[in-house]
Amino acid sequence: MGRRLRQNGEERNPAHIRATPTWGAFFQGAGAANFSAAFLSAGPLVLRLLPALTAAALLLAACAAPLPPTAGPRALPQRGAPINTAVMASPAQSFSAVLASVEPVAEAVCREKRPDLNCDFLILVDTDPGKAPNAFHRLDSQTGRPVIGFTATLIAEARSADELAFVLGHEAGHHLAGHLPRQQRSAVAGAVLAGTLAALSGAGTEALEQPTRIGATVGARSYSKDYELEADAIGTLIAWRAGFDPERGAAFFTRLPDPGNRFLGSHPPNAARIQTVLATMAAIRQGRIR
Repeated sequence: MGRRLRQNGEERNPAHIRATPTWGAFFQGAGAANFSAAFLSAGPLVLRLLPALTAAALLLAACAAPLPPTAGPRALPQRGAPINTAVMASPAQSFSAVLASVEPVAEAVCREKRPDLNCDFLILVDTDPGKAPNAFHRLDSQTGRPVIGFTATLIAEARSADELAFVLGHEAGHHLAGHLPRQQRSAVAGAVLAGTLAALSGAGTEALEQPTRIGATVGARSYSKDYELEADAIGTLIAWRAGFDPERGAAFFTRLPDPGNRFLGSHPPNAARIQTVLATMAAIRQGRIR
């Protein structure tokens, strides 16, 4: 895929974090911070909630687990030849070619919109044929490096290079929008709220773990639909800048089971996601998004 796929390359960890509201109105976690301050003033409740909050923290830590040194996903091959987006070659060749075009653009957009972030993406593929089709974004907890992972089954199911480009842009969009730390802040706020209410109702220390876990789950999912749509919009820009057709790439949604608009569901309805792509492309064509 190119130089960005090196496992031991130079890390770019910024010396300081700057507020850069250059992409939408990102949630800054003020609600979580304010509630945490109120919680800390509750005195003895803190000690009672510590075991439950520790359990919730361990649950959240799974989102940023360190990368395995050997087993698991492997780095992709080197940069491939340009791809005809209307015709798919073998899945591996197509994916390598898509990455050669999209990954440098994703890094460029990241540095442009979020210079405070580590934009050195590491792309991994899980070659286990038994894994369900999936793509994900996480941070390496040891280095802070953004990781985007694909299962080989998802790559094989894509019907065009545009779909692969869009999915890659979408996962990069999660990083640009800071969704992982935002989700973690929301989860902590939910855990604190639920645990505090349970403690005030007279629940014993051992009984606090379940409501705290439930609160963390509810908090983490509170903005998940918005996060997906935000990542779709950013992914549209990345795929378009890389020379792909995001509208054609969004056809991927037409083959996914529609989650509907369920309360606390993790993903928005497919129609809303397709509409987000269309609206973003309209804004790009009109020069309102660059």
